[in-house]
Amino acid sequence: MKSNFLNLKKNFSIPKGTIYLCGNSLGPPLKSMGNEVKKFVDEEWAKELVKGWNSKGWFEQSKKIGNQIAKIVGADKETIIVGDTLSTQVFQALTCALKLNQNRRYVLTDNGNFPADIYIAEGLLKLLGDKHELKIVKPEDIIEHINDEVAVIMLTEADYRTGRIYDMKNITQLAHSSGALVIWDLAHTAGVVPIKLSETKADFAVGCTYKYLNGGPGSPAFIYIAPNHINKVEPALFGWHGHKNPFEFNLNYLPSSGIEKMKIGSPSIISFASLKHALDIWDNIDMNELRLKSIELSELFISEIDKLSIDLNLVSPRDPYFRGNQVSYSLENGYAFMQALIQENLIGDFRSPNLIRFGFSPLYLDEKDIINAVAIIGKVSRNSLWRKFSNQSRKIVT
Repeated sequence: MKSNFLNLKKNFSIPKGTIYLCGNSLGPPLKSMGNEVKKFVDEEWAKELVKGWNSKGWFEQSKKIGNQIAKIVGADKETIIVGDTLSTQVFQALTCALKLNQNRRYVLTDNGNFPADIYIAEGLLKLLGDKHELKIVKPEDIIEHINDEVAVIMLTEADYRTGRIYDMKNITQLAHSSGALVIWDLAHTAGVVPIKLSETKADFAVGCTYKYLNGGPGSPAFIYIAPNHINKVEPALFGWHGHKNPFEFNLNYLPSSGIEKMKIGSPSIISFASLKHALDIWDNIDMNELRLKSIELSELFISEIDKLSIDLNLVSPRDPYFRGNQVSYSLENGYAFMQALIQENLIGDFRSPNLIRFGFSPLYLDEKDIINAVAIIGKVSRNSLWRKFSNQSRKIVT
């Protein structure tokens, strides 16, 4: 298969003159997204009303869309369910994993894990009466801390700060050799990096769909459970939609079979409509081709930034095979610098204390965008355009 990325780019809605290097935070919409959502409202919701749960198959969407995502992340069918938030899915995955390994002490993670995942772990361990302990180490120290006291290793595949990427297969094998389980957060890799959950024998995985999968702000998250675990685990949250017979309204919870037991409450079917439409584009995308193209773009970006000889310090790995699709730089006035870039129609983002981040997806970026982006960065630096933002209070979302 040969993916035509230039043709794919035409499908995305990005304001004219804007270079969008922020898909690692929120993906852009397809141009057809508005019509698709309107079609759902007009043709399904308005016409079918509550009948739509049956006549339009709304109740089965969690699993059907899960199967679409499964193809993107290298998972077997019927191993992914979609719904709720990423934080909820982290809670569900960690609870299930700890029940399988409850006689072990530690939950091991790194300080490059997304803070929200760590918050969930902290809260859950407190809820469990501090029977387990959260151990947070540097990313480079993870391997040496894997031992027979570790119950669960909880990692984000690509570091949200630097883009540094873990070797999923190696980490998972090391974990299993010591009897530990692994939860992978795919928020920063699903849709840009070839992932092989089944092949690497990952135990659990979670991810969001609003970044590189372009499902829209707040679009639902997903959870993966390996086939060898799914019949053993029990969800922490006994949800109505996860009940074996939800419309018998029994007072006692009886879990559904397979991955469907991980469903909780009524999902947002409007969000499902936009997400399904966004995922349809992946039917004609080869993940290996996309990865190679994204490496070309990020390598071009780094090499052109190097030529500028300005005060940007690369914090992402130089080797593209050790980073995801994100390139990050540190600089003293990072927030102000990013605000100046945004004013010049180059959109990236800032992460405290001093990082500016740029995400690369070939679905809507090409070489011309990269060259123009670097030109804007040079302009902002040479002319100190960031200075007018240096005393500006930070916005809520950076």
